[in-house]
Amino acid sequence: MCIIVSCFLGIGCQSLSRNNSHSNVSSASIEKGKELAVKHCQSCHELPDPTLLDAKTWESGALPAMGPHLGIFNYNGQSYTFHGDNQMMGPGYRSNKPEVTNIEWQNILDYYTSMSPDQLPVQDRKEKISLQLPLFELIEPTLNYPDAHTCFVKVRENNNTPLVLSDANLLKTYFLNDQFAPVDSLLTNAPLVNIDFTTTNEALACNVGILMPNDEARGSAVWMRRQSGKWKTDSSNLFNELRRPLQVLPVDLTTDDKTDYVICEFGYLKGSLSWMENKGSGQYQKHILRPLPGALKAYPVDYNKDGKMDIIALFAQGDEGIFVYLNKGNGGFEEKQLLRFPAVYGSSYFELDDFDKDGLLDILYTCGDNADYTSILKPYHGVYIFLNKGDKGFQQSFFYPIHGCYKAIARDFDKDGDLDLATIAYYADFATQPEEGFVYLENRGDLQFNASTSVKLKSGRWITMDAGDIDGDGWCDIVLGNFVQTSKLASPAVKWADGPPIIILKNKGR
Repeated sequence: MCIIVSCFLGIGCQSLSRNNSHSNVSSASIEKGKELAVKHCQSCHELPDPTLLDAKTWESGALPAMGPHLGIFNYNGQSYTFHGDNQMMGPGYRSNKPEVTNIEWQNILDYYTSMSPDQLPVQDRKEKISLQLPLFELIEPTLNYPDAHTCFVKVRENNNTPLVLSDANLLKTYFLNDQFAPVDSLLTNAPLVNIDFTTTNEALACNVGILMPNDEARGSAVWMRRQSGKWKTDSSNLFNELRRPLQVLPVDLTTDDKTDYVICEFGYLKGSLSWMENKGSGQYQKHILRPLPGALKAYPVDYNKDGKMDIIALFAQGDEGIFVYLNKGNGGFEEKQLLRFPAVYGSSYFELDDFDKDGLLDILYTCGDNADYTSILKPYHGVYIFLNKGDKGFQQSFFYPIHGCYKAIARDFDKDGDLDLATIAYYADFATQPEEGFVYLENRGDLQFNASTSVKLKSGRWITMDAGDIDGDGWCDIVLGNFVQTSKLASPAVKWADGPPIIILKNKGR
């Protein structure tokens, strides 16, 4: 739970001032607390900046969660619960014996609670989100059932079943036609959270195992095949014993014309980014690229233009950031960090797009996963664009604040020659700003965007999204997936359980 700070995001470069509510704390204790934070938190990542959270959240949320990592399980009558494998050891995990004394722990508490604000600043949003969405028509499919737990949606262009969705509660995957009616379904033993359709009749699916946070190696890579018009799973899996896999990506990394696989095992306290080298005859050798949890999404791309496929990946869950793994040949990779984010950001998604049309891949990034020990509204949650400046790295060039932002997709929805954005927020400010749940950002040029939504979209709590031309009319549509779960950020009047499992935003064109 140690949290890093990123100065280029404008959070950690300010000078700290004392919190008036803790003015009786000695300067010596604060200075000592900072020294101890530098020593212990930087063992796994950069120094947490106190201004990222308010004093109460540090005191009652973040620090009690960090205590067990330093061997502190009880302090001043408060029990610090460790939500993880009690046998886990090592930097960043549970310690069997205290690494700090009670006095030193109080110093750390004093530093964070005294140097943090009583309240975080509010969102810096210049204009309200318009409640008009003229480009899209909202359509609910004939497939409907209460208490939807949609964990995956997919648009398959130029296909007789262009819409696919998976439900984590029913353990079913549905295939819908271009009239948005179900024509096939598939029952699995655990939720499918990603499906890569390698051909019309073959797909590789990520069976996550147990959806909720855990370190059980129960996930798998499952082959799906369409036979006699019906989708079925193979009796044997491609890979087993994976820790909450979110992506299994086919790619030839060794240029031997055999398909290797990149695997994002998000896990919880254990996880990794790895690749499986195809040795032929159904044999694979696993290579770990990063032995840490939080691998969220990866892209194969020739980043340095040397003719070999590299890997760019986003990590959440602690030491958050975007990394490139440069393919050095002969199975070797070199890791370079492109961007780094504080863990309280809750990294949730990224894409590679060219926003300024200079031929270099830029980064579209969202943060807003707020299901941890610091689940308060955060003004730095939202959607970011980092422009690729070549040798100068990536420069933040756009930020739009959205509480709990979970995903953003860049497409030229209005066909005016630039990339617009569709965003969802699973941890939006539902009580006072439910319109944050879905926001369409129309690019007006030079990364200036107009924000809009529809009040009808309050019917669901959107956790997943995809975009593509569903009906073959040449315009890019959007599909949203509703995952029903109560939220303390929502009004009691919200009834997501009555909402549809998915909703389609059909692009009407200009």
